[in-house]
Amino acid sequence: MKKSLLYILLVAVQFLMSQESGKNRPNIIWVMAEDISLDLACYGTKAVNTPFLDQMAADGIRFNNCFVTNPICSPSRSAMLLGTHQQKSNTHNHRSNRDVVLPKPFVPFTQLLRDAGYTTILGHKNVRGKGRKIDVNFKHTPIGTWDGESNFGIYDKYDEFLPKDAPFFSQITLNVTHRGDWWDDIRAQSKHPVNPDDVELPPYLADDPVIRLDWAKYLDQMEYMDAEVGMLFNELERKGLAENTVVIFIGDNGRCNVRGKGYLHDSGLRIPLLVKWPKGIDKGQIDDRIISSTDITATILDLAQVEIPDFMTGKSFLDKEFDRSEVFASRDLWDEIPEKSKAITTDKFKYIRNFKPEIPWDAHQAYLEFYRPAVHIMRRLKEEGKLNKNESIFFGVKPTEELYDLEKDPFELNNLVLDVEYAVVLQKMRQQTLDYNNAFTPVTEIYNPVHAESVDVLEWVKKEKPEAYNRMLAGEEIGFHKMINEYKATNK
Repeated sequence: MKKSLLYILLVAVQFLMSQESGKNRPNIIWVMAEDISLDLACYGTKAVNTPFLDQMAADGIRFNNCFVTNPICSPSRSAMLLGTHQQKSNTHNHRSNRDVVLPKPFVPFTQLLRDAGYTTILGHKNVRGKGRKIDVNFKHTPIGTWDGESNFGIYDKYDEFLPKDAPFFSQITLNVTHRGDWWDDIRAQSKHPVNPDDVELPPYLADDPVIRLDWAKYLDQMEYMDAEVGMLFNELERKGLAENTVVIFIGDNGRCNVRGKGYLHDSGLRIPLLVKWPKGIDKGQIDDRIISSTDITATILDLAQVEIPDFMTGKSFLDKEFDRSEVFASRDLWDEIPEKSKAITTDKFKYIRNFKPEIPWDAHQAYLEFYRPAVHIMRRLKEEGKLNKNESIFFGVKPTEELYDLEKDPFELNNLVLDVEYAVVLQKMRQQTLDYNNAFTPVTEIYNPVHAESVDVLEWVKKEKPEAYNRMLAGEEIGFHKMINEYKATNK
């Protein structure tokens, strides 16, 4: 009887302690804006209006050197959901293996949070498209339980965080910055659309009116997205949750433009990372440490007082011993383009190994034909002999190796592979890349890619919509989803 009473008391004490611990643990909101580079005013971008994110940076930490491990959405998101480099978990090929059970020991970090008492929430009812994107390359369902064998749910519920959910974790995707048929409408809604004459283009883009307008439209989407972030902060205040809620803001990969999304150059890999936590973070911090996107996952577990599993390649940047010196990234299959390139980024240098140099940077990928006005314009200018040296790089021969001095050459225009002054750096980073590539050998060889519908749609547009195709070649976005719908209606 005494043993039973003692056991009951111990259980009660443990329960009360866990309840008290739960009260102290922060809520966590992870906001992912799609396809953006460091194109916020707080990072120095001209002509963009992002007051809420600028204030978030002022109220917390702005990280200057955060890099994704893949410059495409689904491999990047797979890495972040597992806290593990996507190559290691065999989730590195875009929109592949969607019917394949995630091999052990990997598990979504949301399940680790749930095991620790967190409510996990996907999306938000008041953001554009409800923000429910998951987009990972293993078998999963959005809502439900997870055992990794017959149940594959990643979150508990949709669309709303409430005080009673605490402690909670919420992931919200802001999709307006993703290329889409809505860009013109968003620009039209803006009270002060960005003037194309005011934008500052990177030196690898031709200074053309169509390209300037396209960049201005992108910054208009940033303004809309910023307002959604402001709405989320207002909701936290209104619900009395602001003080003990950590808000993390990132991009899921770089901007969708030349040398951005899909490429291992800086504008494809470097993403904004802002963190605000009134209760736990001092204001106005700027952090120049090298951060991998998988480190964010590990840091979330650390904030939630959850042990970081050994399978994770990410490390908590809250740990006093955190000292990452480089980020290993890879580019693999994207739709019909079977690319294979690897990269190392440090605070001073970028090294890229292109295992398939025969695949050009301008690979005429069907999906991107609909969404890269700059490419169409610059192809024409190239034919006319009007591109300068920097603007011509994207259309030139892709080398087997690339090396850039990021301090002297932040836009990665001068390949130093043949420069003897950098021979030691080249050899070191070449070996590092091979070592990472071997260390992150996929745990399985299963390869189940899906056919890219964009290939069929583009061929149909060329054949059946020549007038629209010619407008696309002139730099007009003719509406990818509109063309998909017409194609499907015609080919029922």
